Amino acid sequence: MPTNKRVWARFVSFVSDDGKIYAGEPVDAEIDVGLAVKEGKVVKARVLSSSSALDEGAKFTGQERPVKQILAVTAEQVGSIRCIGVNYNDHGAELGYAVPPVPIVFIKPNSALNDPSAPIIIPNFVADADFEVELCVVIGKEARNVTDDEALDYILGYSTSNDVAARRAQTITTQFCHGKGFDTFAPVGPTLVHAKAIPNPQILEMRTTLNGEEMQHTTLDTMIFPVARIVSHLSQATTIPAGTIIMTGTPGGIGHSRTPPQYLKEGDDLRLWISGGLGTLTNPIVKDKSSSRFDNGLAERNGKAL
Repeated sequence: MPTNKRVWARFVSFVSDDGKIYAGEPVDAEIDVGLAVKEGKVVKARVLSSSSALDEGAKFTGQERPVKQILAVTAEQVGSIRCIGVNYNDHGAELGYAVPPVPIVFIKPNSALNDPSAPIIIPNFVADADFEVELCVVIGKEARNVTDDEALDYILGYSTSNDVAARRAQTITTQFCHGKGFDTFAPVGPTLVHAKAIPNPQILEMRTTLNGEEMQHTTLDTMIFPVARIVSHLSQATTIPAGTIIMTGTPGGIGHSRTPPQYLKEGDDLRLWISGGLGTLTNPIVKDKSSSRFDNGLAERNGKAL
């Protein structure tokens, strides 16, 4: 591979064995970086001349370094996280929602961003944290008033993401943002696959397994609103800056809709995977046991709010 030209399909920001942050492309084109790092396997990356996963001007340096920890894009790079709700018919059906006439939009704060193998920390007042595998779109250049036909040209790349939700906090008000936006509730990664490597994101496949049991599994051609329509819709009369993350919706199979509900608990083995080299999120689940004096009205005891 040339050392002076950036030609990449699967790109990561990572901490190496010297404690420094690098950006690069996995040397092994077939490896699932997220699973390999979780399993303690040796993973090497071709290093780029930037530490940012979003820097298209970076060039290969000819250096290779071991990957010790994979990083998500930073909050400063992302700005806001735009999210689409109820974008699969089976998910709408399990929640009792009608098919929406336009994409349902909500926002996660960038403070919710989480690395692809770092813990998801469930607040002490949350008993119903849930998983949602979603295709994550990263915008590559400023978009405003773009058409469906133009929309994919504004995408830099794709990642796996988890739109973690605290269901009571999400549904106790009409707005999703608070219950979806707690710290660590937006894991992204482990790779960023360039849009040129995936000219049609609707052919991708995604899956969630929890403690070895398959919970969600679909192909993205079952989306109600495809990726191009989502980007176009969000850009109408609205500037979407480069670096913006868009989470595009989850299929059916969430824990909240099962009988009985199957919420995340400490020690769970949660794995969210998307094909096309996007790879697997492997975030461990940790319960925040710290106490709080503030009664936010969200905790429950015996099924009732405290």
